[in-house]
Order: sequence, then C-alpha cells, then structure tokens
Amino acid sequence: MLDTTLHFILRQRFLVILAAVILLIAGTVTWLGLPIDAFPDVTNVQVMVLTKARGLTPQEVERLVTFPIETQMGGLPDIRQLRSLSQSGLSQVVVIFEDDVDTYFARQLVFERLAGASDHLPEGIEPELGPISTGLGEIYQYSVEAGFYCPEHREVRSQNEGTCPHAECGKELVKSDASLMDLRTIQDWLISPQLRRLSGINEVNSLGGFVKQYHVIVDPALLIKFDVSLRDIFEALEANNANVGAGFIVRDWEQINVISKGLLVDAEDIGNIVLKTRDGTPLYLSNLAEVTIAPQVRYGAAGKDGKGEAVLGMAIMLKGANSKVVVDRVKKEIPEIEKTLPPGVKIRPFYDRTNLIQACIRTVSNALVQGAIFIVIILFLLLWDLRAALTVAISLPLTAAVAFLLMDWRDVSANLMSLGGLVIAIGLVVDAAIIVTENIARHMAEKANSTHTRHQVAYDAVREVARPVIFAIFIIIIVFVPLFTLESLEGKMFKPLALTICFALIGSLVVSLTIVPVLASMITRRVSKDADKNLLVRFFHTIHMPALELAIKGRWITVAIAAALMVGAVSMMTHIGTEFLPALDEGAIAINVVRLPTASLEGSVAQSSRMEYHLMEKFPDEIITVVSKTGRAEISEDPMGPEQTDLIIALHPKGKWKKAKTKSQLVEQIETQLKTFPGIRT
Repeated sequence: MLDTTLHFILRQRFLVILAAVILLIAGTVTWLGLPIDAFPDVTNVQVMVLTKARGLTPQEVERLVTFPIETQMGGLPDIRQLRSLSQSGLSQVVVIFEDDVDTYFARQLVFERLAGASDHLPEGIEPELGPISTGLGEIYQYSVEAGFYCPEHREVRSQNEGTCPHAECGKELVKSDASLMDLRTIQDWLISPQLRRLSGINEVNSLGGFVKQYHVIVDPALLIKFDVSLRDIFEALEANNANVGAGFIVRDWEQINVISKGLLVDAEDIGNIVLKTRDGTPLYLSNLAEVTIAPQVRYGAAGKDGKGEAVLGMAIMLKGANSKVVVDRVKKEIPEIEKTLPPGVKIRPFYDRTNLIQACIRTVSNALVQGAIFIVIILFLLLWDLRAALTVAISLPLTAAVAFLLMDWRDVSANLMSLGGLVIAIGLVVDAAIIVTENIARHMAEKANSTHTRHQVAYDAVREVARPVIFAIFIIIIVFVPLFTLESLEGKMFKPLALTICFALIGSLVVSLTIVPVLASMITRRVSKDADKNLLVRFFHTIHMPALELAIKGRWITVAIAAALMVGAVSMMTHIGTEFLPALDEGAIAINVVRLPTASLEGSVAQSSRMEYHLMEKFPDEIITVVSKTGRAEISEDPMGPEQTDLIIALHPKGKWKKAKTKSQLVEQIETQLKTFPGIRT
C-alpha cells in the first residue's frame, strides 16, 4: 500500500504540485478567517442575571431580590454552580453550567425560570440577562471628550486650542461647552446605538458623567392644599407623555394621517401639564412642584489623566466572535460616528485589543520566520545543497496550511497558546522533511553515475525512510495525548496547544511524504559529492568519532554518567519556577485600588483624580494616559463598590522609559507612589 502510494505520488508530479498550491491558498484563506485573540477563552458557560433595585440596601436586595431569584434557579439541568452578589441597588446572580451546554440554551433555561421569579419580586423591579460575552469581552474602550472645533469647518476636531488647519480659513478654534451630562447623553443616545448595531458587538457599556433626568420636586404642603395625591401626578405624567394617532383625513384622491403629539420635550412642557381644573381654572404641575434637570443617582464614575471626571464607553464583543475582525470593524466605524456628534466632541480610544493581538501574532510569526531561516542555513551548511535546504523550507508554510485547516475544522481559535504550539513544534515538523530530503540528496549523490532515473532514485530513498518517519511522528503525537484528558480551565488552556501541535505533526507527515519527495526529486542536484570536502561535517566527525569510540569502550561508565545526569535533572525540576500562562506584555498596567468600605463615590473620585495627576507628573516618559474607573458601570458585569477603583495605565514603548528598565520595576515604583495616598491598598 505504501509503496504503491509513493509510486503514484512521484509519477503524478504535476497533480501533487497543483494540490500543494491549492493547499497553500486554502490554508491562507482559512488563516484570514480564523478567530484571533490573545489567549484562549477559558470562561465557563455562565448566564448572568442583573437586577437593579434602586433605593434598597444590600440587606434588602439580598432578601427581596437575590434570594427569590436564586431559589428559582435551583434544579436547572446541567448546572454546576450558583453564586450571587448583593450590593446597594443591585443584585447579581451568576448561573454556571457544564462546559458542554450551549450558551443560548442555557440562557433560555434561565429566562424561563425568571418568569416565575418575577412574581416574588417587589413591584417595578425587573431582572434582565447580562450580555452574551466573557471576561475577555471588553475589546475596545474609549473616552468621550469635549475639545476644540472650527466655527466654519465643524468637522475639524482637536484636543488642543489653535487655528483651523484649512489654508483658506485660519480661524481660532472654539472650545466646546459640552458638560459631563451632555457627554453622557451623547454616549448613551448617539455613540452606543451606532456601535451596538455592528456585527460581533453584543453590548456597549457606559461609565462616568451624569445621566440626564427631569426631576419633579413636589411641595407636600401644596399637595394638601390642592387635594392632589402623588398617584395623580404619576398618572398625569404618564398620560401626557405620548403621541396618539387620530385616524386620517381624506381629500380627493389623497389621505393624510393625523397625529396628536403629546411627547414631553423639556421642563416647561412638564410644568404645563394640567392636573385638574377648579371652577374652570386649570391646575398646572408647576403650581405645586418644581421641575428641574438633574442627574440620576449614580454608583460609578470615571476620570482621566488627572483632568477631572470623564465619560467612558466600552464595546463588549459577542462570545465566540473574531476579536481582531470586530475591533477593526469598530475602529473603522468610529470616524463615521464622529461625523454625527456635536462640534468639538471627540472619541479618544485608550484601550485597543488589536495591539495585544498583533503582539501575539508578531511574536509567533517572527519565531516561524527565524526558524525557517535557521533551518535553511544549517541544512545548507551540512548538505552543501541550497536546493535541498529550500525544499525543507517550503514544507513549513504547507505544514502550517494543513494545521490551519484542521484548526478551523475543530473550531480552535488562533491565540498565543495555539499558535505557540506551532512555534514549539517547528523543530518537530521539519524532522520528517529533513530526513526525506537528506536521504534523497544522499541517494542522488551516490547514484549520480548510475542509470536509474530521478524518479527511481527518489522512490528508493523515500521508501527507505518512510516507515521510520511515520512511526516517529505518531510516537511524538502519542506524547501529547495526556493533555487531552485535562478538564475545566486547564483543558481549555492547553488542549488548543496539544491540538495545534498534533495538527502540525500530521501536516508535516503528509507534506514530507508527498510534496517534499516530488520537489526533492526534481530540483536536488544529482552530482557525486565527497563528504570529506565539507569542512563543517569533517569538523564534527573529528570530534564525534573519538568520543564515540571512547564511549563504546567504557560503555558502563557511559551508562552510569547518563543515569547520574538524568537523576540530577529530575532532582532539579522542583527548583524550577513555574507559570500557568506565558508572559505577554500588552503595553498597559491595571491596578486595583481599595479603600475603606465607608468611602463615598465623590471622595473616591477626587482621590483617583489626584492619583492620575500624580502618576502623569512622576512618570512622563513611561505613561501615556491614566484612566480610573470607580464603582460600577451601567452594565454591572464586574460590580464594584464606590470604595474600589481600577486604574488603567497605558505605557510608552520601553525604549522611552527612563525610571525603570523592566515592567516589574515600573509596577513597583507606581505602587510605591500610590501608597503615599492615605487609606488605600493596591
């Protein structure tokens, strides 16, 4: 069977080369479509239930909201764990399922149970499901800032004052007067809806600023005087805030729709609502209440660079989407969204997952390219045949193409672990190609003067090493089989690594027994060579032969030395440092600052602003920007109290640093500076 296959492959050279070209194209297309991320998604299958209960204390939230929801969730099929968190005004219940449960099926199960839980919750409190995302879902974060603009060319937006860049204009830029409330309104009603419609974006979270509300402040004495209850005011507000259709008017061959517009527009409209009439005199809402614009009670805030509070937006990716494609889609949409914003308002990103992904891909790509270069150089020096070395180098992209196709088949994303498997296996995947190519080159040299055709010489050479190569590849694959028994977090982290290595080894076996023999039989030089003319080979023989003779003469001493080295190596394993994940520097630092539980939001924001300014002043050559997130955002996936602040510190490239040489040193110095602030820990 094997002999027949080898004969067919070497005879059908054109078909094999054509298949290799098709394989390379298919692998490239598959690579471009593979989901790309920095790390594999190790998040378990979970459904988050978020319930806002404004005005309730943590104890009341636990008793009235969290406990009834938890009770309803009990007994769901394939449930692994149920955990909850109750904070002031917020309940979070997380239902964790087994890993083989479909995410959407799990959400359907939880949604059906919530219908039963709603009957046991206080009036007006409605639980909702969290976004279909993971802990790695926040792929793009930005701030909405008020800057400068040109009165003539309003598309000009700048963070600094100056003149309009248009040559025929030259007017002074004007500072936008947008307040924090205006910026939050722009984020919630202009930016978020446009980002949310993009494919791959599940939700857009907001933090900071003030949510605009119209407050009706009623005078209790006037309520008694005019005999009006709060219920009357609620019903009047609801009844007067709606548009009503009034049929249509027919005129000749046309009909015109009639609409009674009743939507409230501003505080004056709200104040002019008629509550009732007395002796023909209307009683307006403004007669017994003050209508003002005021912010909604907030549980979180944000700041940036020590310049005061800021409004932040966070694009959350749909679970399972291609993060690189989604981020590119968001970055392409941002300039279009800015065109719809008021003059001077600008979107400034401060976290972009693309940087991390590109660093990961760049690391792997550089390793593969460097490996290919070294392989070509070493093979050329040993075989003294550049064509044979290039044949082995060609096997690398073909092997990678096979691996990418199999990764797509098994839904393995491209990340640091899976692509790292290719880097780890680069020495393994070329072994088969090297053995086949080297044996063909040797046979071509030895039979340079024989009457055998290139086809026959190549067939004899491949047939000689085919079975050992196959056995060797499968033995290496068997070594990685235990990794497939890992479960939970470890399995999600290391199975992609094992799969990619196995796929690469399978690809190397296929390539080394198909395209490599064909190319080697076509381009390898068929000339008689004397190994003694190769200085490098002669040098190795000079060292190796005496050492081999000495080892054979004292074979028991050789075995004893080998055993001692093995025992020593095993004993040193306990002293080697271990890490669960490889180090990957994405050029940013995240520090969590915790204060006393009684800290207020306003006090925490003020202190965070001073921290931002202090860090920007102390590390101007190391830090690009500092963003603080205090408390919880609109979508409370990671609910924090007002006593907690996350500092996100974006860094310059290490070449510009002056106060530290490594990231660990910089982190230590930053924490030292933060500890000068009283009442915190990091």
